[in-house]
Amino acid sequence: MDNRKIVFLDIDGTLVNSEKKITPATKAALMRIQKEGVKVAIASGRPSKGVVPFADELELDKFGGFIMPFNGCNIINYQTKEVVFANTLSMDVVKRTYETAKEYGLEMITYKGDVILSETDDNPYLLIEARINKMDVEKVKNVYEAIEEPPVKCLILGDGDYLGKIESEIKEKIGAGANVFRSEPFFIEVVPEGLDKAAAIAELIKKTGIKREDTIAFGDGFNDVSMVDYAGIGVAMSNGCDKIKEVADRIAPDNNSDGVAAVINDIFPEDR
Repeated sequence: MDNRKIVFLDIDGTLVNSEKKITPATKAALMRIQKEGVKVAIASGRPSKGVVPFADELELDKFGGFIMPFNGCNIINYQTKEVVFANTLSMDVVKRTYETAKEYGLEMITYKGDVILSETDDNPYLLIEARINKMDVEKVKNVYEAIEEPPVKCLILGDGDYLGKIESEIKEKIGAGANVFRSEPFFIEVVPEGLDKAAAIAELIKKTGIKREDTIAFGDGFNDVSMVDYAGIGVAMSNGCDKIKEVADRIAPDNNSDGVAAVINDIFPEDR
């Protein structure tokens, strides 16, 4: 019997298919292993509201699973709703991020509760973020000035080719106190320094007593590379970026072909 105790799952491009739905086979596999005592944690760059529907569908509250929104800047025990871990950006970092975005002709957005703060309401990349998370947009004159308390994350939005060319410059200008990376070609994420999905996994397993070698992580994107590299078994989706495939122990079928289910059923066979 495989003794791995917890499975970490990215959402977009991993847990869900291109229609943003968990396939029946993937759901069945994850429900089965939870009933057998394996924990499931959803680790996503999405805000909490964008993670909750999938946590509910997989009944993480019933089985004591976890959600890790904002790339792990928050970790929540979904059964007790206890915040296991939380961190925020300093306002100095937020100001530098806002000013850097303006310098490059880009927009910065952030979050206030269950709404997105934005200076526009028609930016196509903003609309993607709002749609996938089912969040309303609050249009403000100045995003930085509209922030009432330090946020967990900021996003810089822009064309993927352009962001690819200037990403290193943006990292340098934002500087200390932040972890800056692309989660999607058109998103540059800014989160507290030293925090990414791997660091979040380390925090959670330290608190739960689970060993690193007893972890499995699935992902497809730039922001999943660290956790796939860190986990006992790191699984890259075949639809994932080249960088994540380089660090993965296994490559799963794509997210439209029950990729998560295929690997779960192989690692945790029903007749074991």
